[in-house]
Amino acid sequence: MTATASSTKKEGVRSSSGELLTPKKIKGGRTGAILIGIGMAFILVYCLAPFYWMLVSALRLPSEGRSTELIPSPISFENFVAVFDPDNHFARALVNSLIVAGGTTVLVLLLGTFGAYALARLDFRGKVLVMFLIVATSMFPVITLVVPLLKLFSGGFEWWPFNWINSYQAMILPTMSFALPLAVWNLNAFFRQLPVELEQAAMVDGTTRFGAFWRIILPLAAPGVFTTAIITFIAAWNEFLIALTMVNQPEMQTANVAISKFTGSSQFDTPYGTKMAAGLIVTVPLIVMVLIFQRRIIGGLAAGSVK
Repeated sequence: MTATASSTKKEGVRSSSGELLTPKKIKGGRTGAILIGIGMAFILVYCLAPFYWMLVSALRLPSEGRSTELIPSPISFENFVAVFDPDNHFARALVNSLIVAGGTTVLVLLLGTFGAYALARLDFRGKVLVMFLIVATSMFPVITLVVPLLKLFSGGFEWWPFNWINSYQAMILPTMSFALPLAVWNLNAFFRQLPVELEQAAMVDGTTRFGAFWRIILPLAAPGVFTTAIITFIAAWNEFLIALTMVNQPEMQTANVAISKFTGSSQFDTPYGTKMAAGLIVTVPLIVMVLIFQRRIIGGLAAGSVK
């Protein structure tokens, strides 16, 4: 029997009439592969070209900031030294960005996890309306909300006595309002795909609903929580307009705002090389983080779409 099976495998499969059946090649397969390769190469070049230009500009001499050469000659690190000049407050700005992005991520995960779980498991009147309102809140342009937020946080209303200008909460809370809807919507998809029988079995064994959520559901939804955390952190790290409006003290500026306020040797001099070096310093950690956790990110996004 083994010899017959092996010989059949070598010879191929024959039809009832004894004709040898061979798989037909799909027409246009090679052309499609070439087109896909060209498209991927175009996307790769399109995405990496700005980063390469940033790197090249950062490695030039400060006096060659307007140069258009594709390869810097000679290679200089003076721009990176100038980034951390005490007048730029860039080291402090990096710490501020880390505090704002980290605080926003923690609060968004805390509130978004409970909100998404409640929407996924509880049935109540107006549930669809709540989901619609959550999505609608993320559709407002940031520029339309900056002026009301500025008046609110500066104590412009009698019912809001707090003056939060030049504080971390003035940057964290508005950023949360834009990141939270995405987190709730994303995590809701993960909780809905988990069988409700898991919680019911845990509660039959004596645990509470919160215990079932904490011990059973949350660990199973870890890929979604991790993916949401990374997306939220990147969005908060790159936020610019809110941080620019709510802060006017150099010691409280985030990295993106500090870069926009770099000055050259004179009033009309723009330090292109220094700005590019600072942009590189801000961008590289995000790239490294995404490359390290890319499997978790892709796995989390894919898991949320498969039930």
